[in-house]
Amino acid sequence: MPVLHITPSERAILAWLATGAANDDIARRLGMDEPEIDACLQKLFARMGVTTRREAITAAMRRGLETPVGLLADRR
Repeated sequence: MPVLHITPSERAILAWLATGAANDDIARRLGMDEPEIDACLQKLFARMGVTTRREAITAAMRRGLETPVGLLADRR
């Protein structure tokens, strides 16, 4: 599976998804609006060829993204 090229914001969103955070919580933590999170996830899921949060996290890790804990180290 090829490496997935995503933005820093998309990486942060994926990392928070992996923790089980809801979209409103992710938006609050990242200083974004919930509709921005929703739109970003829809686009990201389409690019990744997935339909669920679990599939997105699994696909991201298979494509070489850091583990969710590593991604969140500087964001807590």
